[in-house]
Amino acid sequence: MASVAPKLRIHSTSRIVIPARMASTRLPRKMLLRETGKSLVQHTYEAARRSARASGVCVATDDREIFEEVRSFGGRAAMTSPAAPSGTDRVAEVARAMTDADIIVNVQGDEPEIAGTSIDLAIELLEQHPQAVMSTLATPIRSRRQLEDPACVKVVFDAAGRAMYFSRSPIPHPRKWDDALLRSTPPTFYQHVGLYAYRRDFLLRLASLPPAALERVEALEQLRVLDAGCTILVGVVDEPTFGIDTPEDYRAFVEKHRGAGNPQGA
Repeated sequence: MASVAPKLRIHSTSRIVIPARMASTRLPRKMLLRETGKSLVQHTYEAARRSARASGVCVATDDREIFEEVRSFGGRAAMTSPAAPSGTDRVAEVARAMTDADIIVNVQGDEPEIAGTSIDLAIELLEQHPQAVMSTLATPIRSRRQLEDPACVKVVFDAAGRAMYFSRSPIPHPRKWDDALLRSTPPTFYQHVGLYAYRRDFLLRLASLPPAALERVEALEQLRVLDAGCTILVGVVDEPTFGIDTPEDYRAFVEKHRGAGNPQGA
């Protein structure tokens, strides 16, 4: 990915906020599932702490049971309003008290395998490019099934790494299909990885931006930012991280965890 000019290296104070809620229709109480010996929220918290650039992690939740779980393993948690309409709003609510932070990173609570280096990349993009208000990640798509899956959000970005559009549809859409497109170098298609870093002041005013027409069509909140004329930088990572949304997702995570030699969640 090409760099946006000017490229600066500045030091910032960054915090990670993990929005976590109990309500989940496809996998009830998923934040507290603990077949590995640790709750899912603890796995995500510990993964987030592997970031070398963030100076703290906090779970934002409106559920007392999740709050107590985080406190039980020594983590930091904050109670948020049950009326918060989205995870972004919960993150912003906690960020208001983080007056010493320049950058806030939103790591989803069901991302137990998020890499610390991925978090660091999102932070570095904002440190290096002061004109951007947000950063996020993408990873190459090498499967046509994945490309055509509406649950897999796609992103296209320009030569400077600035997001041009996010969609549930295949983008770019080939006029004539060729399987070689899935093997191309550089990649033709990218999956959006749902990790966001925000400048704190922008995050606090994000909710005041009016919902965009395209946001309503695609049900993708990041389109509100692009519609407002703001810059979202996209960093590329080789390996995607997959959220835990279904019982099958969780079972695969448990089996992988045990296969790595951690039968008791060590």
